[in-house]
Amino acid sequence: MNEVFTYFPDLTDRQREQFSSLEELYAYWNAQINVISRKDMQFFAERHVLHSLGIAKVLAFKDGTTVLDVGTGGGFPGIPLAILFPEAHFHLIDSTTKKIKVVNEVAGALGLENVRAEAVRAEKITDEYEFVVSRAVTRLAPFIRWIENNISRNSFHELSNGVLYLKGGDLEEEIAETRRKARIFALSDYFEETFFETKKVVHIPIRK
Repeated sequence: MNEVFTYFPDLTDRQREQFSSLEELYAYWNAQINVISRKDMQFFAERHVLHSLGIAKVLAFKDGTTVLDVGTGGGFPGIPLAILFPEAHFHLIDSTTKKIKVVNEVAGALGLENVRAEAVRAEKITDEYEFVVSRAVTRLAPFIRWIENNISRNSFHELSNGVLYLKGGDLEEEIAETRRKARIFALSDYFEETFFETKKVVHIPIRK
């Protein structure tokens, strides 16, 4: 986790301990329930943990923030963000029950009391959140249709309530499809590793 500690030097001892435990936990659970490709496990810290934390370089969630992680898979970006922001509340959802089992096991082992994980489709969620996060589960336009009614009016951050989406490549066409204003943050501005050269965080405000 040296990359994480380099880019986030102000972690508490507990946070450093939690981040240090992640790779061993995921190696154990991934051997039983495949949530990360074996090829990617050798780049686990960079491609999963640090990539998830790219959202934190764009916006620091204030205490009391509620965040929905849609299509979390094995817990990304939700689990790393929950470690970094222990006073924010994270609801991690995925339609695959066995993936949510991994999320619950990892969150339990880490003692993350600010994580709730549920096997459910996004369209079934009725709660409201300040932000919805995700790692490229689908194109932006259908994604926004899934969650646009779940965005709270309770706005208290520098960025307006809405979507923070991790995705790579040329996003102009996708953003145009949404017919919404978006702001793109290049992760290469924050992280120097080659992996992040084309990776971005897209912020799309959603006002009800």
